[in-house]
Amino acid sequence: MTNEPVIAVLLPCYNEEAAIAQTVAGFRAALPGATIYVYDNNSGDGTVEVARAAGAIVRTERIQGKGAVVRRMFADVDADVYVMADGDATYDAASAPALVQRMLDEQLDMVVGCRVGEAAAAYRRGHRLGNAMLTGMLAQLFGRSFTDILSGYRVFSRRFVKSFPVLSVGFEIETEISVHALELKMPVGEVETPYFARPEGSVSKLSTYRDGWRILGTIVTLYRIERPLWFFGAIGAALLALAIVLAIPLAVTYAETGLVPRFPTAILVTGLTILAALSGFAGLILDTVVRGRREVRRLAYLAHHAPVAC
Repeated sequence: MTNEPVIAVLLPCYNEEAAIAQTVAGFRAALPGATIYVYDNNSGDGTVEVARAAGAIVRTERIQGKGAVVRRMFADVDADVYVMADGDATYDAASAPALVQRMLDEQLDMVVGCRVGEAAAAYRRGHRLGNAMLTGMLAQLFGRSFTDILSGYRVFSRRFVKSFPVLSVGFEIETEISVHALELKMPVGEVETPYFARPEGSVSKLSTYRDGWRILGTIVTLYRIERPLWFFGAIGAALLALAIVLAIPLAVTYAETGLVPRFPTAILVTGLTILAALSGFAGLILDTVVRGRREVRRLAYLAHHAPVAC
């Protein structure tokens, strides 16, 4: 009998033949008691064969996109502690024990490995700028954030994984994970970890602009879903402000002459005011719905025990 937590290392992969063996070997050395899973996402190279030869348990997810792979991994794998990283050998496997221990010691639900570039080629300038902008935007919208919201190197508790309804498809999954933790007010932490350049032959699948826009869209969508009162309230306030600006000349003219000569403008003002009121009421109704959904997610989260150090 043992009280040691069951640790699973989850490695989503797409065409990582050149790096996956090094990644698996690194995590096997760092966490010798862990089970290492490689989830292949329709690779066209020898990723599956190389990962299996390296000793990993290899499974396949046919729906394309990192979010789809994470959804499958979280659903299929049972463990007490989940270590997730990319299969491209850019994350420091030797830092995994420190991340796991931090989570167990402080009973956290997620520890993020904040990337510190060890080489100029490791962290492209566009990615660094985009990460900083998105991190700041998340802080403004949700009140708090992480230093590196786009890091793919994370350690999760069981109660995080089994209460997380993965909805994203692509690289915006890290943003959804961060928002889930912030919304449920989970105890989380961050640990700085080295970030390396890809080995020769390994190519990044992340598009700076295309995926950046998708991540930005995800933040706005999640804000609309999680903060409907503020979202629709802001739209209603903007419509009402525009109606007031247009109504001021009409009111002045009516006060001076007793007439309303610009009926199209008056009709537009009335329509904008009605839309503003509808937007505000929509926000109020959806806020009640979201509160109920949040309570259900919180109960699902509390159904699992907290991570405990042995």
